[in-house]
Amino acid sequence: MGLIQQQNWHDPISFGGAADNGPVLHLSEGQLMSQARRFIDNFPGKVSYAVKANSDKRVIEILHAAGIRCFDVASLVEMATVRAAAPCAILHYHNPVRSLHEVSGAINEFRCKRFAVDHMDELAKLDTMVSNRGYVEIAVRFAIEPHVDAVQDFSTKFGATDTVCIDLLRKAKALGYRTGLTFHPGSQTLNPLPYETHIKHAARLSEMAECKIEFLNVGGGFPSIYAGDNDPALERFFEVIRSTADNAFNGNPPKLECEPGRAIVAPAATLHTQVKAVRRDRSELFLNDGIYGGLMEASQFPALFPVHDMQGRNPDWRNTELRNWKVFGPTCDPVDVLPRVLALPADIHDGEQVTFGGMGAYSTATATRFNGYGDVKLAITP
Repeated sequence: MGLIQQQNWHDPISFGGAADNGPVLHLSEGQLMSQARRFIDNFPGKVSYAVKANSDKRVIEILHAAGIRCFDVASLVEMATVRAAAPCAILHYHNPVRSLHEVSGAINEFRCKRFAVDHMDELAKLDTMVSNRGYVEIAVRFAIEPHVDAVQDFSTKFGATDTVCIDLLRKAKALGYRTGLTFHPGSQTLNPLPYETHIKHAARLSEMAECKIEFLNVGGGFPSIYAGDNDPALERFFEVIRSTADNAFNGNPPKLECEPGRAIVAPAATLHTQVKAVRRDRSELFLNDGIYGGLMEASQFPALFPVHDMQGRNPDWRNTELRNWKVFGPTCDPVDVLPRVLALPADIHDGEQVTFGGMGAYSTATATRFNGYGDVKLAITP
């Protein structure tokens, strides 16, 4: 029996079949739990789930049941979601920009004791709210030169320079906070080398600051599978992280942490869309979901385009006559079009289902409600 009880996913009224014409994200509870255990059993430290990837309360419940006890949150709303699903979970507030209201809510309402900072003003703001400094952990976020091994560079928005990072470590330590370092190597990092580079830099920063850090959070960025990709060898990443930390810190590394989102939840879900209209003379299709809904990320980053398939067709449909179709979403905006054509049957017709794999991350979480579309329903399956 699954952890989450749902109606049968074949029910068209509840889960976006012909009756309501809505897209549905089918998420496998078993696969999600298995991927979580893959991290818990093999990463050499604490695993924290990045809630931003998929913040559905049922996803949090499944991950907590799998053994994840720590969650990376970026807002009070995400904190409330985690507390509702896992009341005793540990919260890491690693969004380094917060209002006084958010700091107060995090400390007083949600009992958060971990905060990331990358600017002295943020540390000062936090310090005005903290009554027990020894209880609070400060994760100083640093950034180094971007690399080519990630789809998206995170250093353009967050991360302190070396000089600021050293000052923050020294100041936080002098104030009595428990201190550590954190970084993000970039989204969908395909090579473990950036982790090695950042970890070595963290060791140098700690040495230059003359501050022995208690923990090192290596961020997220672990890859998932998209069109043209092979199954990522995550265990190779874990071994590089372990061995690099051990060597860089002379056999006495700080406690290691990671905060994957995409790599845990993406493989567990498939987005089911429905053909609304076929313009055969123009080789155009219209789906009931598009870039304002579950397929937003695919339009922003071509490297993250999902593998597509068809539901209800013979499994060898790719051996039939195919056509390259230009695919539009359901809104009236002409930019609501997929960034590449899809090879689909030449005789495709209204009502058929086109599916997209590996869509558990940044699909329902980033969907808009533009033109009244984008309401992607989540169906939990065994």
